[in-house]
Amino acid sequence: MPCNAPIGVFDSGIGGLTVAREIMRQIPGETIIYFGDTARVPYGSKSQKTIITYSKQIVKFLQTKNVKAIVIACNTASALALEAVAKEVSIPVIGVVKPGAKVASMTTKNGNIGIIGTEATINSGIYNTYIEELNPDVRVYGKACPLFVPLVEEGWLTDPVTVEIAKRYISSLLELNIDTLVLGCTHYPLIRNIIGNIVGENVTLVNPAYETAIELKEVLMRAGLENLEPHREHKFYVSDGADKFKRFANTILPCDVVETEDVNIESFADSLLASY
Repeated sequence: MPCNAPIGVFDSGIGGLTVAREIMRQIPGETIIYFGDTARVPYGSKSQKTIITYSKQIVKFLQTKNVKAIVIACNTASALALEAVAKEVSIPVIGVVKPGAKVASMTTKNGNIGIIGTEATINSGIYNTYIEELNPDVRVYGKACPLFVPLVEEGWLTDPVTVEIAKRYISSLLELNIDTLVLGCTHYPLIRNIIGNIVGENVTLVNPAYETAIELKEVLMRAGLENLEPHREHKFYVSDGADKFKRFANTILPCDVVETEDVNIESFADSLLASY
């Protein structure tokens, strides 16, 4: 695999752009191929079987772009599908859960950690498992916030409705005296200011998007795959609504998204993964 091959990044929609943004900032030499499954968002209320099926289809698509590594920039897919995907491909596959869990376990001072995420991520208990393995003395409290993803996808990043819903979700965690809060969905950094204002300065927010970019950099270096040449143009693909996605992406990325293409993602059979 050549070092100048691109990095594949995928998410259920636009949330993974927060991960892509951090990759661009932390390892600017890398080229990104991004896929947002905007036709089938949100993933958080779907079954593990469905998430695995979707993830395998997307990975098959990314394989056609000759990517050298894949970042699952979706907490739900990282929790429910990473293992199934990783064992079928020979390139590095990184999720966003472990890097965030690692930092949370090291950050807390009073041992009370809050996790906010989709229903699927919270119900999986994946953050609890990883954090408690790293620090058995902590107490981890999860809170599903199913309305956050559609609010972010709608672009209501500062709307009073989003503020009020965030207060209602997060208040129960604050009553548990948390001092660390993991933004357990890649959409959530886009409303980080709202969340930060609610929890106050005594609660540290952990952004797995940033931690994942750092982890990816380390993985590429260990594998001898880091790109030392100027990156090529990043490419963006979605399963629906290319124009809307492009407009949104241009508001948060440190690069110009010139074009976004629609892809019939269901045409990519997961049965072909093993040949890669």
